[in-house]
Amino acid sequence: MNLTQLNPTLPMTVEGRGSGYALAVIDYGPEHHLIWVVALDETGEIWSAPNPQVRMQSNWTMGRRRPPTNVESIRPALKPAQA
Repeated sequence: MNLTQLNPTLPMTVEGRGSGYALAVIDYGPEHHLIWVVALDETGEIWSAPNPQVRMQSNWTMGRRRPPTNVESIRPALKPAQA
């Protein structure tokens, strides 16, 4: 396991929770998603969210547009493992 404190913090959006700042990222190894530790702006709650549920906030200067409302529509379809 590896825990990395982020300095500076990163502006993120957690699907279903809202926007906030990522304080740290946890890496449990190759068989797991990264876990982002995010402090939410609206409530002050701190959530640990798996990688597929977090998005960087938009940044016009960096050319990063707002994420679509339906993220599932842009994810590649997972193919079942072949026997």
